[in-house]
Amino acid sequence: MKIGQWLGLIALVAALYIVWQVRQLLLLGFTAIVLATALNGVVRQLQRFRLKRGWAILLTLVTLLILALVALVLIVPNLIAQLAELITTFPSALSAIQQGINWIENQILDPYFPNIPNFDWIMTRLQPFVANLSRQAIIFFANSISAVFELLIVLILTLMLLINPQPYRHAFIRCFPAFYRSRVDEVLTRCATGLENWTKGALIEMMFIGVLSGVSLWVLQVPLVLAHAALAGILNFIPNIGPTLSAIFPIAIAFLDEPWKAVAVLVLYILIQNIESYWLTPTVMANQVALLPAITLTAQFFFTTVFGALGLVMALPLAVVVKTCIEEVLFKDILDRWQQPTGR
Repeated sequence: MKIGQWLGLIALVAALYIVWQVRQLLLLGFTAIVLATALNGVVRQLQRFRLKRGWAILLTLVTLLILALVALVLIVPNLIAQLAELITTFPSALSAIQQGINWIENQILDPYFPNIPNFDWIMTRLQPFVANLSRQAIIFFANSISAVFELLIVLILTLMLLINPQPYRHAFIRCFPAFYRSRVDEVLTRCATGLENWTKGALIEMMFIGVLSGVSLWVLQVPLVLAHAALAGILNFIPNIGPTLSAIFPIAIAFLDEPWKAVAVLVLYILIQNIESYWLTPTVMANQVALLPAITLTAQFFFTTVFGALGLVMALPLAVVVKTCIEEVLFKDILDRWQQPTGR
């Protein structure tokens, strides 16, 4: 290799190393881009009513702020009170659970399945984890402070991108050769369209799951229906894992009310998720952005490994952008134009 090639290779390795070191910052920037793209769709809809962009942005932000404040007033106080009650009654609930497990062990497991470990063996294995809870609580507090600062950065970047996105778009396009800039602009437009379509589909699914969960829990007379419904809708943003997390709290609250309700809530959430998986998602996403289930799960695992918790949350938007770039650049610009060389 020539000196110029070696220098190019070294520069490439150095660039990749720098990108890896600042990957978390890049993900925060991407999160801001996704939020700005979603809000920009709302702003454009308002501009159709002959509103100036500045007023449309202001109206969008004020509406979001009002919705957030209403959610805080209606949900958070009751949620905190119920959580305090859950913590207070946790020892008695744990005792009742242990009695039930002991009955199952004595009446079912010991006579028919003697090799299955009992509850005392499980509790012995859990003791090191319980003893380590104080250190984990300190780490959680530190991570919470860091998350607040990251959220603040994302909100500021989102606002800046929403107010005036064109300079940032043009600056990014200028990083490419002149002959390819128009194509980059087209790819960016397709990425933005893909994100907007996916956002619409995700919002429809979140609203459907939230309303269906709320109505079902209201029929079962589980306390804090509004909080559980909002949690189910929000966590539905994270496929596979989010629905499981959203079921934990209502099951615990239902158990405090009536133990049979906990089983009913579990069955209910399983039924709702099957409705979403086999009917809602294929129906809604058929006209939006379709991602194969295996690709979704792989994207979640990959981006969580690389970026952490935020990577899990942003796995699907990242997958949508990567899918669009692969289709437009790799397939259309390279592979589809790759001609077999003719023989001499």
